[in-house]
Amino acid sequence: MGLSLLRGRTSAGLPRIVVAACVALAAGAALGLLTHPQDLAHAPGYQYAAGLLLAIGLYGSTHDVDFAEVRRSLKVVLVAVTVGVVIKASLIATVMVLAFDRPEYLVLGIAVAQIDPLSVAATQRNDRVSPRAKAILSVWAAFDDPMTVLLTVYFSALAVRHGAGPAGEGSVVADTAAVFGDLLLNLGLFALVAALWWAATAWSGHRGPARRPGIRPPADLAALALVVALVLFAAQDMMVLAVALTGLLVRLGRFRAGLEPAVALAFLIASAVLGVVLASGEVFLREGLVLGVSAFAAQLLVTLLISRLLVRPRLTWPDLAHLGFGQQNGITAILLALALEPRFPGTVGVVGPAIVTVGLLHHTFQWARVDRWRGPSTAPEPQHASAPTSQELKPEPG
Repeated sequence: MGLSLLRGRTSAGLPRIVVAACVALAAGAALGLLTHPQDLAHAPGYQYAAGLLLAIGLYGSTHDVDFAEVRRSLKVVLVAVTVGVVIKASLIATVMVLAFDRPEYLVLGIAVAQIDPLSVAATQRNDRVSPRAKAILSVWAAFDDPMTVLLTVYFSALAVRHGAGPAGEGSVVADTAAVFGDLLLNLGLFALVAALWWAATAWSGHRGPARRPGIRPPADLAALALVVALVLFAAQDMMVLAVALTGLLVRLGRFRAGLEPAVALAFLIASAVLGVVLASGEVFLREGLVLGVSAFAAQLLVTLLISRLLVRPRLTWPDLAHLGFGQQNGITAILLALALEPRFPGTVGVVGPAIVTVGLLHHTFQWARVDRWRGPSTAPEPQHASAPTSQELKPEPG
């Protein structure tokens, strides 16, 4: 029982994890209204806790990526998670800055530019969408998380240099050189983890005869120890790229069953904390609405651009609709907002309503079943019994 109840959908068709997140958000808001916490975003341990939850979510988003899917649509995925993410973030940020003339809204555009892999996994059950389109969206959702986090680091530095944020507040990095230094530190940490993982697998591969049933291989134990140590260490300085790359390399084996509940729990905790911060601060509904609509529209524009330039053969209308209306925000957007709140007060008050707006737009699309407007189902036709043909009735020779 427990977190396993969050799998699947409700009778109304909504993913249970989304419903549970809404309940957690409401509970957190109620707690915030009752307790009136002051300056929670500056509390001791807040930044580390936000980094820890983010690291768990990022590792979970890349852990289950299927390399066969990546190879089949490698060019599309690479463009989507690099150029596509930059274009999306730029479009959203441009709309926000032009609409409200506030340079810190450069950062808000990136905070909601990614697609939540948890929500995508819960909505990949449409038989009118091809397996190819589902694969593209799932890999896109897994890889754009670390990309948007790194862009947040860079754009927050730009925003601070243009006068955003309170006086005296430090940025995530002081300048562009520090951004590249942080990138090198991430790559160095990943290289260390990769070396330790190679040593562990090489040692466990020379253990002699086959292991007895029920005995966990040393490689699985090493993987669990490495991942736990990495997540705890990386959360201190938001070393998110190292965590994402480790998810691709280090797989948990028999301990994998515990990853999904851990990510779901992180999602629910982040939702509850978001509710507390929203209740203890000001909520900017108009800005959040514009941010959410911009993020949803940017996903559609980028999908049309990528599908026209890169995808061969062309995607069908149901596939285009599935990708174009696939924008969903979840744990990464929440945690980026929580992490940015100390440097840019009011971030949660804008991103919170934006997440709700994106969710409502996405599930309105799901309810309207836009993908059924045109195009046949991609599911294989059921085999029905039919009358034998004259060829089938012809006797066998001899």
